Amino acid sequence: MFFYHGFHIVSNSIYPLSAAIISLALTTSSVVLFKFGSVLPLFISLLSFLFLMFIWFKDVVAEAQSGYHNFYVMDGLKFGMALFIFSEVMFFFGFFWSFFDSSLVPNHELGMQWGPVGVSAINPFDVPLLNTAVLLSSGVTATWAHHSLLNNKDALMPMLFTIGLGGYFTFLQWFEYSVASFTVSDSVFGTTFFVATGFHGLHVLIGTVFLIVTTIRMVKYHFNFLHHVGFEMCLWYWHFVDVVWLFLYVFVYWWAF
Repeated sequence: MFFYHGFHIVSNSIYPLSAAIISLALTTSSVVLFKFGSVLPLFISLLSFLFLMFIWFKDVVAEAQSGYHNFYVMDGLKFGMALFIFSEVMFFFGFFWSFFDSSLVPNHELGMQWGPVGVSAINPFDVPLLNTAVLLSSGVTATWAHHSLLNNKDALMPMLFTIGLGGYFTFLQWFEYSVASFTVSDSVFGTTFFVATGFHGLHVLIGTVFLIVTTIRMVKYHFNFLHHVGFEMCLWYWHFVDVVWLFLYVFVYWWAF
């Protein structure tokens, strides 16, 4: 039986196939939006994807609460999360590659300089510096929450601080975009800036939702100082978001300025 060996034997599930089909529908509906301007297929696909993620994760949580996640299983889940974060590292690596390919040797179309002629970069010591302080502070509060849980203390307050700081970062990012003097269509500078920082902002938003769900689970006593793999993976993801922002700040904001 499952309890008596170290292998994670899962039951048959329709979720992986459903996720693949819905992911295909998401990309196809995105093409439909760009080509024909129809939002409805993308909206339906996105809702379907969110619903699938909800019921899939709900079942994983139910597995954990039923005692199926022994230490061998938790190691497997952690390894899977580590692979996922590595894939995210490579995802952002592509954006940085594009950025450095254009910025280190700018061609004549960019005015032989970086940032391009006619494009005014955002001051890195304005909103971006505040955002850096906010996100690094959220990393501190997340670590505070982790240590509180490990020492069997109340981790609710630091988790709420982390969620609040994540929401504040998203607000500041929106404000920065609204006052920027350039757009995504302003040469490769605007494209790399908004795509890289925009996807990071999306990851912050997803991480904030992850933190909220984790906090709800913590309030319902789903975690303790020995069994808290979901809590730990949430913090791994949040620290990953912090590290990516540091690279974005140093190179895309500061160095480009």
